[in-house]
Amino acid sequence: MTPARRQCIAVLAAAAGTVLLAGCDRGSAPSFKATDITGADFGRQFELTGHDGKPRTFADFRGKLLVMFFGFVHCPDICPTTLSKLGSVMKLLGDDASQVQVLLVTVDPERDTPEVLAPYVTHFHPSFLGLTGSVEAIRATTQEFRIIAQKQPGSTPDAYTVDHSSNIYIYDREGRIRLFVNGTMKAEDIAADLKMLIAA
Repeated sequence: MTPARRQCIAVLAAAAGTVLLAGCDRGSAPSFKATDITGADFGRQFELTGHDGKPRTFADFRGKLLVMFFGFVHCPDICPTTLSKLGSVMKLLGDDASQVQVLLVTVDPERDTPEVLAPYVTHFHPSFLGLTGSVEAIRATTQEFRIIAQKQPGSTPDAYTVDHSSNIYIYDREGRIRLFVNGTMKAEDIAADLKMLIAA
């Protein structure tokens, strides 16, 4: 990734962070290490397809904590690093990991079919689930979740990459958005926040 593109992503991430903070519930007294965005008015719904071929919405995951990340299989750095970190989080949770579902929502639906997503996401943890859909469905989802995704051309039509926000959102058992996790948070801190939500 070129320095100019890295700077572009940093600017986009800062802008997204400003929007997220604007949606936070200022009346709360968070003790989380991540940013508490309880009450934010975005990221409320999606209708996509899991890498298992099943249609998926928030309703399918009620009763579990959700960790949502947006990325794509051909991502050279941010995505594998983040998914590896989330895999470490699951190990740190121990038996509590069964109460958490990690979702990778692709920003590259043209290449990331269920067949492509399945071996990729489960490489990082067997419980991870990849979500994809039509170009229109993914566009609607990224807009709903305030994710920036911009295709960048490569040397051939199929060699493109996608610059995207690296936001991680955490939802409680009722499907309510609770936390925004930035890319620098340590696995230990994410696991600690999840344990607090599990105990709540």
